[in-house]
Amino acid sequence: MQNVFEIKHPLVQHHLVQLRDKHTPPDVFRHIVHRLSILLSYEACKHLRVEPATVETPLGEAQGARLQQRIALVPILRAGLGMVDPVLDLIPVAQVWHLGFYRDEKTHQPVEYYKKLPQSQPVDIAMILDPMLATGGSALAALEAVYEWGADEVSLLAMIAAPEGIANVHARYPETKLFVCAIDDGLNEQAFIMPGLGDAGDRIFNAQPQLDT
Repeated sequence: MQNVFEIKHPLVQHHLVQLRDKHTPPDVFRHIVHRLSILLSYEACKHLRVEPATVETPLGEAQGARLQQRIALVPILRAGLGMVDPVLDLIPVAQVWHLGFYRDEKTHQPVEYYKKLPQSQPVDIAMILDPMLATGGSALAALEAVYEWGADEVSLLAMIAAPEGIANVHARYPETKLFVCAIDDGLNEQAFIMPGLGDAGDRIFNAQPQLDT
């Protein structure tokens, strides 16, 4: 698929299987999200432009390159927050802006409750961060906001995607680059990715209901 990059690196596969495991505790889950975010962003950054740079080392002059474009990270609240720090470690000059949506459980449609984008000075590249791309509803709402902001290029980074979500995103924004660790079978009747990994936000923030034992 054009503009869809499924990362099949052995390290991605190794960490992803533990991320899916329902027995993985929240602290370990967060660490794995961190590692996979680094691997995803490494792939996503292959498209970035650089400009020549010259520096003085302790022994002489060295030629190199620096990032040329202005970059923004745009996590979708809540779960996207778990991906910000690792990507920001790799791109410390990036801006960070936030979009918040919750899913209406009856319609499965996103409802916006928070939007923090500047009124001017759009960036050259925006990276939307969300561990799961299910129906694509939240992704489409985020993409609409970021493109209206005026970003020249937009990519979406997700751990797991459903074919339905990919199709919905590219039906409206075919130019958007999608970077995912895995493309799963599809959605169930509740619009959750199968086999997926459950609710990424709940697992990142240890907000799952406690069952009696």
